[in-house]
Amino acid sequence: MKTTTRVVVIGGGVVGCSVLFHLTKLGWSDVLLLERAELTSGSTWHAAGGFHTLNGDTNMAALQGYTIKLYRELEEITGMSCGLHHVGGVTLADNKDRFDMLVAERAKHRYIGLETSIVTPAEIAKIAPVTNIDGIIGGLYDPLDGHLDPSGTTHAYAKAARMAGAEIHLHTKVIETNPRPDGSWEVVTNKGTIHAEHVVNAAGLWAREVAAMAGVYAPLHPMEHQYIVTEDTPEIYDRDTEHPHVMDPAGESYLRQEGRGLCIGFYEQPCKPWAVQGTPWDFGHELLPDNLDKIEDSISFAFKRFPVLERAGVKSVIHGPFTFAPDGNPLVGPVPGLRNYWSACGVMAGFSQGGGVGLMLSQWMIEGETERDVTAMDVARYGDWITSGYTRRKVVENYQRRFSISYPNEELPAARPHRTTPMYDIFSHLGAVWGHQYGLEVPNYFAQNAEPKFETPSFRRSNAFNAVGREVRAVREGVGINEVHNFGKYRITGLEARAWLDRLMAGRLPQPGRMSLSPMLSPKGRLLGDFTISCLDPSTFQLTASYGAQAVHMRWLEKHAKPNICVENISNRLTGFQIAGRQAKTLFEALEKDDEVPLRFMDVRRMTICQIACTVQRVSYTGDVGYEIYCDAMDQRGLWISLWTAGQAFGITPFGMRAMMSLRLDKGFGSWLSEYSPDYTAAETGFDRFIAFSKDVEFIGRAAAEAQLKMPPPRKLATFIVDTDDADVVGYEPVFINDEVVGFCTSGGYSHFAQKSVAYAFVPRDLAHEGLQVEIELLGNRRSATLFTSALFDPDGHIMRS
Repeated sequence: MKTTTRVVVIGGGVVGCSVLFHLTKLGWSDVLLLERAELTSGSTWHAAGGFHTLNGDTNMAALQGYTIKLYRELEEITGMSCGLHHVGGVTLADNKDRFDMLVAERAKHRYIGLETSIVTPAEIAKIAPVTNIDGIIGGLYDPLDGHLDPSGTTHAYAKAARMAGAEIHLHTKVIETNPRPDGSWEVVTNKGTIHAEHVVNAAGLWAREVAAMAGVYAPLHPMEHQYIVTEDTPEIYDRDTEHPHVMDPAGESYLRQEGRGLCIGFYEQPCKPWAVQGTPWDFGHELLPDNLDKIEDSISFAFKRFPVLERAGVKSVIHGPFTFAPDGNPLVGPVPGLRNYWSACGVMAGFSQGGGVGLMLSQWMIEGETERDVTAMDVARYGDWITSGYTRRKVVENYQRRFSISYPNEELPAARPHRTTPMYDIFSHLGAVWGHQYGLEVPNYFAQNAEPKFETPSFRRSNAFNAVGREVRAVREGVGINEVHNFGKYRITGLEARAWLDRLMAGRLPQPGRMSLSPMLSPKGRLLGDFTISCLDPSTFQLTASYGAQAVHMRWLEKHAKPNICVENISNRLTGFQIAGRQAKTLFEALEKDDEVPLRFMDVRRMTICQIACTVQRVSYTGDVGYEIYCDAMDQRGLWISLWTAGQAFGITPFGMRAMMSLRLDKGFGSWLSEYSPDYTAAETGFDRFIAFSKDVEFIGRAAAEAQLKMPPPRKLATFIVDTDDADVVGYEPVFINDEVVGFCTSGGYSHFAQKSVAYAFVPRDLAHEGLQVEIELLGNRRSATLFTSALFDPDGHIMRS
């Protein structure tokens, strides 16, 4: 075994072998994989081996499509069989909401190249004849669905990697991973020490233990999972073709043919976490004891949905553990706080996602960024606030909801509340209906009088519609107040802070006392963040951005850190309130302050309000007159008393995130991870208007941004009024012109101010003109939509700047 290498991959399951293969495919051959036992030990060997493309995140669905199509390539490269069975699969819907979800997913698939289709009960009976279609109203059919041989596929990845120069060492247990000052690693094994430039944790069931060696916590937990293989069944072995997969969400089950019988697995409600105290190192190719009592209700339901099962004998029961992250998606990418340490963990659907995970991680390592937005599986989507107790509760919830309907406005209850601000009890008393972001409780709206105290999950306008409308009107006609705790906030200090920031930010940096907006770009010109930059003094800047992107943004800022620059994440230390609306300026002027000089639009100033030391910014995401007033978290309640008391004369009204997202539609303001994301460039979204091409600085992404300035991209973000009366755009709905899909939506909603349904969408640049008529598919129906270019509220910005 060699003692130096570019990359050490820890773990010989399907994910580790995929990473190894993709590293060699992209040009790094000096790579090796360490496996403590045999390849496939842990979860891979006992997996059911199914694969499918259905995923609520569009990029994840596309990567699953990539994974499935990769298997033929592996077979051609290696001459080995992956045991592919492309039999197709159908997901059943037994109620209108579930059918709406499948229709919405089919709409997304139209522009990402997945050939799914909506099928009727009669068609389901022909596709999957063992299915009892009583109560079924339709389904989603995917011709790519199927299953494979887990062991054969993993060994095919491994052989392809070896053929390209990679090394694999079995029975080599990693004991320690120790960082060196230059960012490289010493990987200590039972067979010696390896000096590696990079380490990849692909340890599967042992990912928590391997992460702990590096001093970090991997937020994942193994769950017990059980499936049954039947004896030979005439309804199966008498068929001329293999029976397709059937996913029955109502029964929490998946079914497929296995030889001359059937295989059925369950995501049962009385599920059980495994290895709470840690995964034993001596666990490998073992199974857990059968526990049919746990799936008794699921089996009873399956007998009704698939009557053939009641007559089939049980050939074997496979009961083994596999790992979940809190939301069920993988944990992939550079681990925050560590240099050259990468995660490829929590891939519970390894044969659907393993190829995409390997490709994205390899691109990230070799090219510095991925070809598509991987936020849904970025390991940095969880910060240092997460704990094992939180993880375990969310993992159980996710397991139980594996086949549940996912609504766009749904708030899941497990492990909540986890983090709260000093305003939690006050806002609860005022009727706050809570959502959450990045572990933090955030008011969605405030229920007053007979308004609903709980928002019903829906694909259509929810029962909170009128309450949100009331809050919007309160802002537009008077003054509203909400917290600014759910912004990510960073303090940059140092004599060279301006020069340092000027390279990281593509926009113009403000002078002391002023603010500016700026994109932060990747080297390839993709959007990494949309920042508000406030210059507090010549050597102090405050940045604000998405609260949920804290770990992602800090990872990038720290990657470019310099010894004489101090970068602090102050997101939870600095909080406060926003006041916005027609009466906001009058209210602000009525406050007791030690600085009575009026604030102009985009001014920032430190001042004392009543007795609280504050930083005030004259800006608002509502598009109205607004002030963001920041203070220390310990002072927040005192600031609230001052603002709330003074605001009574002006009818001050608390408002939540639902109203905020409606208000921003009126001004055409984009939202992070909707209109602005690493999938898009500044030129596509119109955010290039904030790039300071005239500044004499080689900022990151400049060359790519200038190239798009000279040759604009073919698509452009535009805003539409949609003719709809019961449902609004959520995101990723296809846009049609003359029956052809020409674009897709990024987000949308209802403007309670204009009383219109609004959608943001990418369309061909040469067609993006005022009055363009398109159709947008909403829940299976095409709705006419008209492009508009003037803001619905304050189109010339006079009110906002007044």
